[in-house]
Amino acid sequence: MRHAGFTWHDGALLAQGLGVSLGLFAGTFLIGLVLGSGAAVVRHFRVPALSPILHAGLELLRNSPVLVQLFLVFFGIPALIHQPLAPLSAAGLTLSANTAAFVYFIAVAGLDAVGRDQVEAARTFGFTRMQVVRHILAPQAAAFAVAPLVGLAVNQLQVTSLVSVIGVMDLTKAGDILNLRTLRPFAVWTMVGALYFAAAKTLTLLGNRWERRLRAHAAPLEL
Repeated sequence: MRHAGFTWHDGALLAQGLGVSLGLFAGTFLIGLVLGSGAAVVRHFRVPALSPILHAGLELLRNSPVLVQLFLVFFGIPALIHQPLAPLSAAGLTLSANTAAFVYFIAVAGLDAVGRDQVEAARTFGFTRMQVVRHILAPQAAAFAVAPLVGLAVNQLQVTSLVSVIGVMDLTKAGDILNLRTLRPFAVWTMVGALYFAAAKTLTLLGNRWERRLRAHAAPLEL
């Protein structure tokens, strides 16, 4: 069978797919970061009833396959509510919740690394819980958690490739379409892999730069 050659339309398709993957990653990681950090704060202050429920739910999300979660949201929820769910919406919900689960446990470790004596001292001086979080917990926990968060971000960027199975036109789906058209799997998947690698490497470099800045700001406090 004759192989079709690559055209500029193929480059545009890959660029579009990369844009969808990056946009999906950025949106869901930000949402997951906010939700996971909020849940960690709830757990840190031991809010009755809510803390164990959040912990159990996020533990379940962390220890179950993302693909199963994706199928449950895309196929299971519409079957229950008798309302179809768009592939991109299902992908966004799944990845946001999954990211929140991992962020939660990273944030919990970061908050636990901050001595409770500091929190008690701040409360003695009249700090509200929000002020304690903002001025005591968040800066120190962030310095502790930044490296694990960078690793998580790189992993979640790669996890976005799973959403192609429910029809989201991401980079992997674009590669699949291009592969079927050209019948050049080695060339196509090499290009797709190179784009994922470039995005992940850029993310790692930005994360390392952020970590150095946080440590530089924290250094005077340690003297």
